[in-house]
Amino acid sequence: MTDITLPLDGKIALVVGGGRGIGAGIARSLAEAGADVVVADYDLALATESSAAVEALGCRTAAIKVDVRHAESVQAMVDAVERQFGRLDIAVNNAGIVSVGKVGELTVDQWDQLMAVNLRGVFLSCTSELALMRKNRFGRIINTSSIAGKIGFPDLSHYTASKFGVIGFTNAFAKEVAGEGITVNALCPGIVETGMWRGDDGMSARWAQDGESEAESWDRHQSTLLPQGEAQTPEDMGQLVVFLASAKHVTGQAIAVDGGFSL
Repeated sequence: MTDITLPLDGKIALVVGGGRGIGAGIARSLAEAGADVVVADYDLALATESSAAVEALGCRTAAIKVDVRHAESVQAMVDAVERQFGRLDIAVNNAGIVSVGKVGELTVDQWDQLMAVNLRGVFLSCTSELALMRKNRFGRIINTSSIAGKIGFPDLSHYTASKFGVIGFTNAFAKEVAGEGITVNALCPGIVETGMWRGDDGMSARWAQDGESEAESWDRHQSTLLPQGEAQTPEDMGQLVVFLASAKHVTGQAIAVDGGFSL
């Protein structure tokens, strides 16, 4: 019988914000591609649950609690990866939050809290991950932006600003480390059936037309915004992450997985 070599066999991956939704899907995809996967999340219970799914695929794993707003927490996370696994090859910085509100309604606290997670958190994570990756002159960093990092959305000016910022930071950072064996790219999810879109507080409820249910609004947004007519999945995001984790000469890019929305 011929042994099958998976594309990420022997690699050590870290998924920050990997406890649920897109992050959990990415963690599973990396494990299916052969990587050992550390799952970090603000909610340790969610990180543990996602880590168990990785373990069920036969990969080494660990669950870590992290608060990406604070440098000491982020550094402790990366130190734990080095202590348990010896190095870091792939880092996916997926931690993010969302809230809604028009300019004039948003408070300074709402703006600052969202920026602290979505943009400061990416910066802090990349800073600590880079120091460890430099020891082996190899690394693949993927920062989660959004289709909202390419196209502005009403009621999401602060979220859009943070995600545009992730793309700009990623492009500049990629150029700084391009000669060190480290690539840096941004993943831009489109419409994914997660808490941002679904539920009483999601965008499909907020943007529902008169007399339209949340589910009807969700269906309408899929059919009208997406040329393919259907939402993307966490597994779709995982497919791109696996590619970027394998690609030597793709760096500084912001790639959308959005069913053709941003064409």
